[in-house]
Amino acid sequence: MTYQGGNYDIVVVGAGHAGCEAALAAARMGFNTLLLTINLDSVAMMPCNPSIGGTGKGHLVREIDALGGEMGKNIDATMIQSKMLNTAKGPAVHSLRAQADKKNYQFRMKEVIENQPNLLLKQQEATEILIEKGKITGVKVLTGAIYACRAAIICSGTYLKGRIIIGDVSYDGGPNGLFPAMYLSQSLKENGIELQRFKTGTPARVDAKSLDFDKMVIQNGDEKIIPFSFETEEINIDQVPCYLTYTNEKTHQIINQNIDRSPLYNGEVTGIGPRYCPSIETKVMRFNDKDRHQIFIEPEGLNTNEIYVQGMSSSLPEDVQIDLYRTVPGMEHAEFMRSAYAIEYDCIHPTRLKASLELKDIDGLFFAGQINGTSGYEEAAAQGLIAGINAVKGLKNEEPVILDRSQAYIGVLIDDIITKGIDEPYRMMTSRCEYRLLLRQDNADLRLTPIGYQAGLINEERYKRFLDKKVTVEKEIERLLSFTIKPSAENNEKMIELGSTPIKKSLSLFEILKRPEMTYDLLAVFDDQRPALNWSEKEQVEVQIKYEGYIKKQLAQVEQYKKLEHRSIPNDLDYTKISGLRLEAAEKLNAIKPLSMGQASRISGVSPADMSVLMIYLEQQKRRNQRAGD
Repeated sequence: MTYQGGNYDIVVVGAGHAGCEAALAAARMGFNTLLLTINLDSVAMMPCNPSIGGTGKGHLVREIDALGGEMGKNIDATMIQSKMLNTAKGPAVHSLRAQADKKNYQFRMKEVIENQPNLLLKQQEATEILIEKGKITGVKVLTGAIYACRAAIICSGTYLKGRIIIGDVSYDGGPNGLFPAMYLSQSLKENGIELQRFKTGTPARVDAKSLDFDKMVIQNGDEKIIPFSFETEEINIDQVPCYLTYTNEKTHQIINQNIDRSPLYNGEVTGIGPRYCPSIETKVMRFNDKDRHQIFIEPEGLNTNEIYVQGMSSSLPEDVQIDLYRTVPGMEHAEFMRSAYAIEYDCIHPTRLKASLELKDIDGLFFAGQINGTSGYEEAAAQGLIAGINAVKGLKNEEPVILDRSQAYIGVLIDDIITKGIDEPYRMMTSRCEYRLLLRQDNADLRLTPIGYQAGLINEERYKRFLDKKVTVEKEIERLLSFTIKPSAENNEKMIELGSTPIKKSLSLFEILKRPEMTYDLLAVFDDQRPALNWSEKEQVEVQIKYEGYIKKQLAQVEQYKKLEHRSIPNDLDYTKISGLRLEAAEKLNAIKPLSMGQASRISGVSPADMSVLMIYLEQQKRRNQRAGD
């Protein structure tokens, strides 16, 4: 029995990190939006690590914020510890990471959603997508209600036909003991959407009372907390410590003795797992020359004893898990509050998506998050934000927001999954980004705030502050370029006191700041005219000056990249008819339908020789068309 549940512009299925950003973006852009979740307690849930950010991921959060998303603000308001990672390296790979109070993170995001105009949150399980003449028309739920819509965004996370595996025990289930979504997969298949099976896992949660922290190495947060959001002025909290400990020979011995009971090795798990985030049993088997592995002990919040044991993800039987955890220093008497488990789930092949995250052959149907084969809260939120923006853009008959690889890590993420495809859960890493010196986390606002403003997600007040910052930084760089100091005895004495070498000729403060040992603040001893800059403005001035030469080189590389990206390819081109193109390349190109030569060059299975054949063919076609026009 079915009935009409209501009419909406956009229906978002799933209220994880992708769904939250998608729904908020659509509603904030003025469109009537419905957000469906299998359980209201799952909104913005953190079923794995209770943290936001990290290497590469911190960049995504900063970019989400610069575009007008919510994740950065939410973690700023609910963090219990913060660290800037990779500070021993250059600014291109600096990445923020913060431990969250996982329940407070959920509660705040849920409150934001509940109080957002144009947005309604409902506890309903989506079971069917309704398609008419190649276009989405509605979403049906388990109770029989049909919610009519003009666009839908599927953000189902790891719930689709979720299967929990702990040793030889397996059952249908979603993350954190919630119900799985058992019906929507069939509807997707019936509408021609091919699915694949992926796997992820999570470690046990142990009771803090049962641990001996004195046997571990304390890991404190940074003294000065850098916010994720460009709108957060400062964060002052009493940070909670994390701890570091290690596995040992006894841990590895237990795993080796019980490896035949591991579902990963006895064939029970069929889904493909993330290579970069292996289980403890995989680490021990794969790196058998290592005598120990790092284990981080991370509190899950201020009002819980649950401790997340990072580095001990496992699907071994529960009794084996307990034995091996208790071999770790400080965990000899560990008591489990939740066992480690693996979870298998359905996801789509993202090569079926446009760069807007809309399905190529069903108008108005978008996908975001782990359903696209990615992993991680940050990757999901980034996709959700782009899908939400573009669902609205589609309904307004406007061009979609598409970020390319030279604009944002979000652009790299989306281009990777829709162009290269995925054969394992995809995680963002700085190494995936060719132009990472340009796409630093510190300049995400300078790169993307105008795009967020044009989309309607950045208000006038914030945009004015952004413009003021941009002008301030530019003016200060110009001032330092023209401000010179002479090689006087007084100035050289100051240089020596600052740990630098004396100068032999007049130099600008711009040139002096390029010295590795110099900072913007140290220049104050030569400069009584400096304006009052905040820490963010100082950071921009310093980075842009110190890395000026490298930045110019990358900008030149981007110009070359843009030439290929701007060479468009007709969408109706049949590659099988191009003489000289290998069959594999023709099949891949026909399946993905690249928009440009640049995108075509990144498709797995398309060789440089294939690109040459394609380029010659397109040039010939261009000349024929010109002659026909004459």
